[in-house]
Amino acid sequence: MAVLVVDDSQMTRIVARKSLNSMGVTDVIEAADGQQALTAFQSNSISVIFSDWNMPNMNGFDLLKNIRAINPTVPFIMITTEGSKERVVAAIQSGVSDYLVKPYTPAQLRDKLSKWIAAPVG
Repeated sequence: MAVLVVDDSQMTRIVARKSLNSMGVTDVIEAADGQQALTAFQSNSISVIFSDWNMPNMNGFDLLKNIRAINPTVPFIMITTEGSKERVVAAIQSGVSDYLVKPYTPAQLRDKLSKWIAAPVG
């Protein structure tokens, strides 16, 4: 199972990777923006996407729309500090699977991952 972690903060990606590794997920692919993530998605078999909303080059919302055009079912969890109702509604209409609000704990990350994959996560 490959998990794609998309965030322009390298530290956030490192923390997410370490959290996922501690849950037994060893195939973690990182991207610093939506454009890198789209390329990674197209060249790997991705099981779950965790993506920040605000990033340079291509934001998480535009990444979501691009991913949904390719694959309408892969779980896409938006990680955001954004709570505006308009943004949430737009993301739901565009096919977001779930939300994770920053700052999040490893337990919250595990809970979201477990919710969207078939096998239980450690």
